Amino acid sequence: MRVYVNGRLVSKKDAVVSVFDHGLLYGDGVFEGIRAYNGRVFLLDEHLRRLYASARAIALEIPLTPKKMAEAVVATCKANRLRDGYIRLVVTRGVGSLGLNPYLCKNPQVICIAGAIQLYPKELYETGMAIVTVGTMRNHTEAINPRIKSLNYLNNVLAKIEAINAGVMECILLNPQGFVAEASGDNVFIVRGSELVTPPTWCGALRGITRDAVLRLALEHGYTAREDVLTRYDLYTADEVFLTGTAAEIIAVTEIDRRKIGEGKPGPVTRRLAAAFAEYARHTGTPIE
Repeated sequence: MRVYVNGRLVSKKDAVVSVFDHGLLYGDGVFEGIRAYNGRVFLLDEHLRRLYASARAIALEIPLTPKKMAEAVVATCKANRLRDGYIRLVVTRGVGSLGLNPYLCKNPQVICIAGAIQLYPKELYETGMAIVTVGTMRNHTEAINPRIKSLNYLNNVLAKIEAINAGVMECILLNPQGFVAEASGDNVFIVRGSELVTPPTWCGALRGITRDAVLRLALEHGYTAREDVLTRYDLYTADEVFLTGTAAEIIAVTEIDRRKIGEGKPGPVTRRLAAAFAEYARHTGTPIE
């Protein structure tokens, strides 16, 4: 494996950062998870816009232009002969002192990793998955706004621990008001008839790249789609529930908190959108070759 680190492609063992990097010491940095399909980097421009927006939100100046960053992503994919896989793009604050002051960090670090990923077992895409709601509350949007895709992912990690301890692979986080925010690593949708509903970002949801693609595809396929506040009651009584994410793509949820969702199997809307997304992803993106 070749890893891009600050303008150089190096071996995996040589891809290192300083122990004084604020990304390590404080989770001070931003990242994007991106997919490659069929020799194309999927929605790279959208991912880079979010990366640079996250950086601006934490006053982090990325040392590359978006064009140069795109070139670095493509070069990393080429170096690893990646046609279908996962790309992790990371920008850390860089080396600083043991104190919090970020302005003492003069050289942000840019890292790009390209390799394989399998978030959930293949069979769950056929049968659907069981999830739970957890006690870990989503960060308040005025504390750490979840729209900032930062390296500080402890809120999500704590929720994932609860999910695993409950015997499932994913969970739903509620916000401080008790409304549905998102899963530990995915956005959540419910289906009622021909209507799709997903929580708004002000409820604590990341504005996911796959989420937005699904909203567009839903409209193109004759469904209505909107953002609205959701409660656990809305999840339990939905016709269908599914999750979306860069790594997860689209996966049905068939049980929540031991309550069967719909008929207890992936529903027709979820299946149709998953097929549409797979086709869209294979023909959309920045060519690697």
